[in-house]
Amino acid sequence: MELIVAGQHQDKLKLYGFNNLTKSLSFNIYDVCYAATPAHQEEYLAYIDEAYNAERLTRILRDVTDIIGATILNIATQDYEPRGASVTMLIAEEDPGLAGSADSTPGPLPEAVVAHLDKSHVTVHTYPERHPDGGISTFRADIDVSTCGRVSPLKALNYLIHSFDSDIVIVDYRVRGFTRDVRGRKHFIDHPISSIQDFMSRDTLERYQTVDVNMHQENLFHTKMILRDFDIDEYLFGRGREEYGPEELKDIESRLRREMAEIFSGRNMAF
Repeated sequence: MELIVAGQHQDKLKLYGFNNLTKSLSFNIYDVCYAATPAHQEEYLAYIDEAYNAERLTRILRDVTDIIGATILNIATQDYEPRGASVTMLIAEEDPGLAGSADSTPGPLPEAVVAHLDKSHVTVHTYPERHPDGGISTFRADIDVSTCGRVSPLKALNYLIHSFDSDIVIVDYRVRGFTRDVRGRKHFIDHPISSIQDFMSRDTLERYQTVDVNMHQENLFHTKMILRDFDIDEYLFGRGREEYGPEELKDIESRLRREMAEIFSGRNMAF
């Protein structure tokens, strides 16, 4: 195998046993909309329950396991009342005898989910909510993909982003632990990376404004993303734009942008 660390190539490096590095990809995905009345808000929550129930989330996780190269052993699912879902998958990784450096090339494009790999796991939890007033409704999905060995969570990044309607995406990637070569030397990362953006598709980078905060010496990488532009028609739930006056539409758009800005910055804006 060839190991690349900090820009240096080491040919035919042989590991001592299994690749023990843990690679963890975690991100929050937010979808914001405007539902003017309590009835429209209930319709929005019902839509979320239908669109992100256990059956669809199971399909998404099946695709993720295929993308990262794992094998599903067992699946258990449960939908909850009044809303929410859980899925648990038992998944096996590849033959440990093949373990080596990670294949972390960008992957394809396209409420609680847990998928367990051998020493690894995948989780997705969804949080639909409506504001007590103001008409803003926000859907959040928390996704964690943690793997060992040659299996890389970065390959599923683009697919997962494209599987949800995402106004804001906040991503963390970290490589933990170390693996040893046959000489006993420790290796704390087994693939080159300068930013999570290295593994994002071009259309994703064109759609979003991005900010990076990276700690390369700690193998810790953080990227925040927010939509550059949006069409107000796609954010009105239960009523079309023709049912609002120009000033109402202007106010709704301002409130949607404020909601996105607060989520993106992680702080409330002054009134």
